Amino acid sequence: MAERGLSVLFVEKGPLGHRTEGQDLRADLSDYRARQARGFWPTPIETRIAGEGPQRFFAPLGSGVGGSSVFYAAAAEQPERHDLETTSAMPHPTGGWPVGFDSFRPYFVQAQEALSIRGEKDPLSDLPGPALDAPPLTEAEARMFDDFRAAGLHPYRAHEALRRLPGCTDCLGRKCPRACKMDGRSAGVEPALETGNATLLPNCAVEELIEGQGRITAVRVRAEGRDHLLQADVFVLAAGALNSPNLLLRSTGKHAAGCANSSGCVGHGLMFHLSEMVALWPRRGSPAVGATRTLSFRDLYTHEGQRLGLVQSMGVAADYGQIAGHLKGILARSRLRRVPGASRVATLAAKIGADVFGSATVLVGLLEDLPYVDNRVEPHPDDPEVPLIHYTISDELKARRALFRQAMRRTLGQHRMMLLNFGPSLNFGHSSGTLRFGSDPATSVLDVDCRAHDLDNLYVADASFMPTSMGVNPSLTIAANALRVGDIVATRLAATRRIAS
Repeated sequence: MAERGLSVLFVEKGPLGHRTEGQDLRADLSDYRARQARGFWPTPIETRIAGEGPQRFFAPLGSGVGGSSVFYAAAAEQPERHDLETTSAMPHPTGGWPVGFDSFRPYFVQAQEALSIRGEKDPLSDLPGPALDAPPLTEAEARMFDDFRAAGLHPYRAHEALRRLPGCTDCLGRKCPRACKMDGRSAGVEPALETGNATLLPNCAVEELIEGQGRITAVRVRAEGRDHLLQADVFVLAAGALNSPNLLLRSTGKHAAGCANSSGCVGHGLMFHLSEMVALWPRRGSPAVGATRTLSFRDLYTHEGQRLGLVQSMGVAADYGQIAGHLKGILARSRLRRVPGASRVATLAAKIGADVFGSATVLVGLLEDLPYVDNRVEPHPDDPEVPLIHYTISDELKARRALFRQAMRRTLGQHRMMLLNFGPSLNFGHSSGTLRFGSDPATSVLDVDCRAHDLDNLYVADASFMPTSMGVNPSLTIAANALRVGDIVATRLAATRRIAS
């Protein structure tokens, strides 16, 4: 929008930050001000999963220029056609998105260019690969690819938003101190500011959207201990799939049930991915690969008529510390946390695994979630800034998870491997679907342009618009839709100006 000459104001809850920062996103830091200063989302989330009592913890969410994306692992994979619409080989579970794959295709290409995506074409797909090549494989990585092909799989170079500048250290899971990892900051906010048409207000929290006569007339923000009102022709909400609906539900406006909520759908249909972690050791005689982010395969994207998902390397090695930390994290959010000594058992299991097998590569399978209406997020009654998540793992998701795990065991059975999950593990960094777009105002919050059905000048450009979670990381699709919404808003305002003149 800034490149097309519009005046854009970014209202950012978090700080501008120092461009040379390189810290990790931490879940163990609890002080509000300390988290805010580092660009972490300052408040925890509270979950009530499958009827269990409440648990509070810090989700992997950012609050600063670029939001959560500055901490992401740069995975930016394109979805398949059947993720968005019904195909002859795979029906869509909801009948399809209101905007089909071909309408999104040019924006996928634009997003790949803006994010400098590198990688290879998936040999199982008719989708083109990124235009930019990935750097050469190491000898150990090349041997791993050969082993996967020998097992009948179709690996390809993972699609990464990394420019690979000289001295690139990947910066997976942490801020990149240079414009090497391409994220919402380096590929979005900074180029917009360079046009001279955009301004940034950091450390400025939006408290309420103010509604009048079918429009947002202003937003109430709080900065430096004072409230202010900001006005604009068009407002674009992009606080993430947990906090965008939270803000709308705190802004009552015309409807007591919340702003833009005549359908009652705001916050409902919450989805995550289930992450299935696998420690994979090299075949005997092959060199250890260790931490790598190079590999993806879609052989299990659909399986036996079921929608499963992408399998990719995570960029971490399965040494003792990684395995122990992962097992303890899973235990802390499972029913086994109440079992005396469970944490010590996890530590012992990790040590035995590390001692027996040595360093390994961690793969993760992303299992698609589906939008159940009772899975939802809402403001916590005691602290509205805390998203309260109600979520039940459906029987069909449990069945698909069992199928996914069986398929991974069979697929990777020629390798030494260990599944690292005890129970279903929700990926809280992949929340989506809470303000889904659709053609029917009775069953969706946004129209096909991602404009609120109830409000003429409110648009949404984050993962909350998604009707289904797909089988890939949502990053590229979020970026593509943001570019699409930007075009829609810019075209609308250009037409309004022509009429006014």
